[in-house]
Amino acid sequence: MSDKRKKVTIPELYGMVDRGERISFLTAYDYPMARLEDRAGVDMILVGDSGAMCMLGHPTTLQATMDFMVEITAAVSRAAERSFVVGDMPYMSYQPSDEIAVRNAGRFIAEGGADAVKLEGGARMAPRVEAIVDAGIPVMGHIGLTPQAASMIGGLKSQGRDAETALGLMEDTEFLEDAGVFSILLEAVPARVAEEIVKRAEVPVLSIGSGPGCHGQLLIVHDILGLFEAFTPKFVKKYADVAQTMTTAFENYVRDVRSGDFPAAEHTYRIPDEEWNRLQEVLKEAE
Repeated sequence: MSDKRKKVTIPELYGMVDRGERISFLTAYDYPMARLEDRAGVDMILVGDSGAMCMLGHPTTLQATMDFMVEITAAVSRAAERSFVVGDMPYMSYQPSDEIAVRNAGRFIAEGGADAVKLEGGARMAPRVEAIVDAGIPVMGHIGLTPQAASMIGGLKSQGRDAETALGLMEDTEFLEDAGVFSILLEAVPARVAEEIVKRAEVPVLSIGSGPGCHGQLLIVHDILGLFEAFTPKFVKKYADVAQTMTTAFENYVRDVRSGDFPAAEHTYRIPDEEWNRLQEVLKEAE
């Protein structure tokens, strides 16, 4: 098994694949969450543009800005002593041109402390991937359900469910590999199609909702903890109901404040009796 204390690198990820070890991958958007994930042995952390929804309450990921993404990536990177950190390039931070793509990818590394960046799109985005890789920045590809292009692919729906689109995903994989990606994320792709892609791929293939046949699995941390209540994708497994635990804690706090049970004596600071007496004397003299 991999050493929890050793910083995960790209060669180590490839080594895990070669040894048949599954790669654990979770999102994080702040220092405390990333610190807990790192401590738990999560191999990779994605600072996803989904933070626009989970953290800021936006209806989609499109509202994530570069400044927001870089700031939260820096927070996660400070916490991730072992985990490999991937910064998620937000909408229109790479699509317009190679120059813009390279500049923004560089911000994730220089300002955000990320180990790599991720961007959505297959063959059409291969030139952007190649430009970023040529600048010395590792890139993870992302195909299948690509939320930033949801309006073009018919919404937030599973992709590759017919032979034609499945073949398209396989072609996208080849284009991305040729462009130099170190790994590919498949989102909401049928399990059998994902397995075929894995068979042909030359880089680690990670799954978010694409079945067990990939080299690793990604989920949104707010989904597995039950913290994001707007909707739950089919592929999510809840590992805790933290929302209920937190709600109960808040309700108990409100109750104790209203009843006067909080704060109790153990929650307050004391002034020594002699200092209190001195204060009273000073106050009397001032009257």
